Amino acid sequence: MPRPPDPAKRRELLDRVREYVTRNGVTDLSLRPLAKALGTSDRMLLYYFGTKEQMVTEALDIYERRPLLRTRALLATVGAPTSPADLRRFLEEVWRQFSDPEVRAALPLYFEIMSASVLHPHRYGSVMRDIVAEWTLLFTTVFRNLGMTEEQAHTQATLLTDASFGLLIAPLADGHWDRSHKAFQALLDLLEPGWRTPT
Repeated sequence: MPRPPDPAKRRELLDRVREYVTRNGVTDLSLRPLAKALGTSDRMLLYYFGTKEQMVTEALDIYERRPLLRTRALLATVGAPTSPADLRRFLEEVWRQFSDPEVRAALPLYFEIMSASVLHPHRYGSVMRDIVAEWTLLFTTVFRNLGMTEEQAHTQATLLTDASFGLLIAPLADGHWDRSHKAFQALLDLLEPGWRTPT
């Protein structure tokens, strides 16, 4: 009977896989060069993870510093915003996370995987749908805590999530992060009046 994979070794490999694909992307990812870079074999990677797509997806999924998990931790620490002004400060802090060099370096890979999951859902699963849904759900909860109805909260969360993703994609192409930051502030200027519920 084969010995089960070593959890510590598996985790170490996933961390190193994430570092590798962050530098090199996944479009031309091949197991043999990856395995060589990691000091192992392609057969060993398949033994641990089954497929290279499953390996990449899992490597991203366990990354504790990704913005979604950090935002959830922030909410757990400071509590849900209780006023439009509090909400704006919270969203500005969430946006600042994307200025973290480590996060910014990983963004091209995340968007590459998200696009691949739309074109090849049989290989990568529903990564894009799941990420968008998770952010939308998180923000829906935040808006609902301001006293909005479920429908109002979901609409505001959808608008914020979708617009923010667009503002993250554009500077990856043109490098103008300063413009993206100003545009995000302008977006909040437009949205904030709608966060005030009738008294």
